Order: sequence, then C-alpha cells, then structure tokens
Amino acid sequence: MYRRRRACQKDRGPVNGVKERGCKMKVLILYFSRSGNTKKLAEEIARGVVEVEGVEAIVMSTADVAKEDFVAADGVIAGSPVYFGSMAAPLKDVFDKYVGVRKKMENKVGAAFATSADPSGGKETTMISIIQALLIYGMIVVGDPLDATGHYGVSCLGAPDAAASENGRKLGKRVATLVKKLGG
Repeated sequence: MYRRRRACQKDRGPVNGVKERGCKMKVLILYFSRSGNTKKLAEEIARGVVEVEGVEAIVMSTADVAKEDFVAADGVIAGSPVYFGSMAAPLKDVFDKYVGVRKKMENKVGAAFATSADPSGGKETTMISIIQALLIYGMIVVGDPLDATGHYGVSCLGAPDAAASENGRKLGKRVATLVKKLGG
C-alpha cells in the first residue's frame, strides 16, 4: 500500500520545475508515537494518499526520518500526540534539525494531525504548533477537507475510531491531490 523509502532513487527532485517521468510524487507522513495511536492515524492518512494515482505515501517515525526523506517529499503531513498542548519534542527536534533546508521545502504542501488521551487535551493547539513549523518552512498549509471536519487537521482521542480513520484518509487524499496539482 505505501512504501517506507523512496521508490525512485534517481529522482533528485524536479528539474526546471518538472518531475522526472515515471516517478511518483511523494507525501511524507511524519509522526512521533509513544503509545502507537499516532502511528495508527498516520497509517490511515497514508491510505488516503495512495488513493490518488501517481502519489506515494511514505510513513516514517521521527526516529527513522533522514534529511533526504524530508527534502525528497513533495508534501509533509506531520503528527504528534499532545504534549503540554504542543507537539512532542521528537517531532520538534526534526523541524529544528532540518531548518537549514527551509528553502527546499518552500511551496510544498503541509498538514498536521494529533492524538490525545483526553477529550479536551489540546489537540488543536498541538496541530497549530505543527502548522507554525510548516509555515516557517514556507510550506502551503492545508487543514482537513470540509467533508471531514474542516478544521486544522485530523485528530482523535486514543486510537482512531471509524470516523477519525475516515477523516485521516480524507486528509491524506486532499494533500496528495494538491501535491499532484501543484507539482505534477
């Protein structure tokens, strides 16, 4: 369904704004997950990404992502559990470490998702903290589509239920569609 690493190794990004023929656009679903709930939501988002022909989902934890994975992505959907109303330190660390590649991320599509253990546990403020980082990277940030919840991104309480899973797929599909429109 989705690949863990880049499928088109010879692809070094667009040349004169044109993606190499035969190479899929890539959406990186980057997450930190302590309990596994954020990872589960990331996997649901990936299912939506691959619904768009010509777009590949790459699901990676903060522990596994490399700068090359980050830069090679045509879009990034970043997610975290709520930690004091903000993204978890391992996700923030990725944004901090790769700040030197900001110009390479400009005009790529970005989105956010969050999970929490409490109904009012700060999911929206966590997504806003992720969105702030994506904006600083110069990315084009989108929320989830109106037929999902039409807010900052996708979130859930604990593990994703059927509604959160569906909304995750809708966010993934929205980002993949925009990545393809903007870069294809």
